[in-house]
Amino acid sequence: MSTEPVLRPATAADLPALAEVHLAARAAAGPAFPPAVHPDDEVRAWVAGWDLTAYDVRVAELDGRVAGYSRATPTWLDDLYVAPGVQGRGVGTALLRDVLAGHPDGVGLWVFESNHPARDFYARHGFVALERTDGSANEERAPDIRLVWPGSDPVACLRTMIDEVDLLLGDVLARRTALTRAVQAVKPTGARDPRREAEIARRVAEVVPELGQERVARIVDVIITESLDAAR
Repeated sequence: MSTEPVLRPATAADLPALAEVHLAARAAAGPAFPPAVHPDDEVRAWVAGWDLTAYDVRVAELDGRVAGYSRATPTWLDDLYVAPGVQGRGVGTALLRDVLAGHPDGVGLWVFESNHPARDFYARHGFVALERTDGSANEERAPDIRLVWPGSDPVACLRTMIDEVDLLLGDVLARRTALTRAVQAVKPTGARDPRREAEIARRVAEVVPELGQERVARIVDVIITESLDAAR
């Protein structure tokens, strides 16, 4: 028996075996994954239709058999699954190291919040959590987390992401200022509503619990104050 997994590019002939790995790994994970949305035959058909020129799909073999696979784009790791019977033999680590070697500028992925084994696995390999959602954007409607490996130059990678977020903040502030100006034109009174502002802070704090309601309230107060000043 071989002790080290052998990695190679996937071919179309591998796709049926990869579909079985995908299905078996998710089934064996139990509550780490939400209930499946698609029946097994739909999953098999989906995998069979993968365009291997659009994805970098790598196969890991142990003892001459398919033991796992990864599927990635230039910026995202879409899949990394290991067959249940060979988990713990370094297949996942070998596949992930191969993905990271091919993404020196960094790579991101989504993991279900409930999938604690996967979250721990990626954390051990330097991934950091950057975003949490309520799951409304995924098929399973299950809360998920965006993880990012920041590459060989983490400062440059993370600063690039910060720059992107700053532009989004600018867009949101522009919309908030325009809405403040519009509402001032139709409000019966120009007085501020402390109860409404407290409710805004509470709702926003639910989205960013790491900041806490007190910090969020201070940020909201500055935004409202400056938006009103600009509107006047």
